[in-house]
Amino acid sequence: MKRRAVLIGAAGLVPGLGWAQAGDYPKPGATLRYVVPFPPGGLTDVMARLVGQQLGERWKVNVVIDNKPGSGGQIGADAVAKAPGDGNTLLAITLTHAANVTLFPKAAYSFTKDLRPVALLAGSPMLIVVPAASPIQSLKELTAAAKARNLNAGSSGNGTPPHLTLALFNELAKTSIQHVPYKGGSPSMTDLIGGQLDVVFSNFPESIAHVKGGKLRALAIASAARHPLVPDVPTTAEAGLPELLTENWTGLMAPASMPDAAVKKLSAEVVRIMQTPELDERARTQGFRVDARPAEAFAAFLHDEVARWAKVIQSANIKPD
Repeated sequence: MKRRAVLIGAAGLVPGLGWAQAGDYPKPGATLRYVVPFPPGGLTDVMARLVGQQLGERWKVNVVIDNKPGSGGQIGADAVAKAPGDGNTLLAITLTHAANVTLFPKAAYSFTKDLRPVALLAGSPMLIVVPAASPIQSLKELTAAAKARNLNAGSSGNGTPPHLTLALFNELAKTSIQHVPYKGGSPSMTDLIGGQLDVVFSNFPESIAHVKGGKLRALAIASAARHPLVPDVPTTAEAGLPELLTENWTGLMAPASMPDAAVKKLSAEVVRIMQTPELDERARTQGFRVDARPAEAFAAFLHDEVARWAKVIQSANIKPD
């Protein structure tokens, strides 16, 4: 029980103030602002729009997706952290925010004190890809090649999930593949296809089309099970590195002052939405694995993710851009 209390407190589950009756939330005809701290079209934005549409239809409210990109997801997160706790302002987060706790210790907001978990939605596994013309055919061959010569790996920027996965691979495989940061995932894919890069530990949606189109070869997928869109690609466990598990997950948070009853009601509704066959199917076609968890379970998950990536960041001496 003590550990559970610590986990909840560490993840920002501060009891809300003000009204406490779930029936009061949301107000009839309310507008819920769902802040996505990344540009439109990315995997976080896609999932937020899927959930937002369903939530609006079920609760008869307006759900507006508000894209506030910048500073590795911090601009949007800061805006929600400082918003009123009436439940009308929500935040989409990803693995990036868990890493930011370590990368930005002097951020303008406290992730663990100013925000509270509502629900985990889904995860998108990292796909390890090389150019189609590369002689490297497997994860074991990648490890051997990295120990025999200098290799480089692109990412969407310092401290992003592809960079973190590369750092974890280097630690586990005892290699030193050089990191090359880009301003986003698309430019790194372009250079990988062109042969300027040796490998990318890629966000699934950014590379899957190129794998399907024959421009890239997938060596392994960093998940516990094979993905239905690439059933022939082995998991990292099958490929010899069982500890290389990374999903760029997405979840829902709210200002810390949002009342408990409202959080519980919203959390239960979002979990129900994620578990519907329709949304599960739509999520899978986008490369997601539905992993719906309510507030308390999400709090424990966040605690573990912050701790896990803090170790990787500190070990690899990763600094933000």
